[in-house]
Amino acid sequence: MKLLITYSSKTGNTKRLAEGIYKNIQLENVDLKAISEVEDLNAYDTILVGYWVDKGGPNDEAAEFMKGIEGKRVGIFATLGAYPDSQHGWDSLLRGEDLVKEKNTILGKYICQGAVDERLIEVFKKFEPGNPHAITPEKLKRYEIAKQHPNEADMLSAAIMFRERI
Repeated sequence: MKLLITYSSKTGNTKRLAEGIYKNIQLENVDLKAISEVEDLNAYDTILVGYWVDKGGPNDEAAEFMKGIEGKRVGIFATLGAYPDSQHGWDSLLRGEDLVKEKNTILGKYICQGAVDERLIEVFKKFEPGNPHAITPEKLKRYEIAKQHPNEADMLSAAIMFRERI
């Protein structure tokens, strides 16, 4: 068995989670690569693919990559600024799963928070109250919590879940 752990990362959150999974999965024959570095999927029978959530699903680079996976065992992991146990978090994972489930076997899904890009927060601060992305005290608190993730517990939890299913 050959395993590929691959990811798309904008601010480093998903890369950090991928590296943590790689470090903690404790399996042989594992490669870790950014999606942009993956040249041949034929060398792998199992792929763990990670993305940062953009507009409620995988970011564009990851989505395109995921559409090309066929005949593999696939695990999905993601990071987002919202709470991972929210409906938005769950829907974000399901949108990723939808891209691969018809042509592959799904091993599982994992999502955790990650710090929101400060530039994006500044944009949100300009929105009028009532806009779904407008800053509120609750959102500021969530952004502070998100800065603490992915942490070692997130990385270990994801690695254990995937290892058990591989």
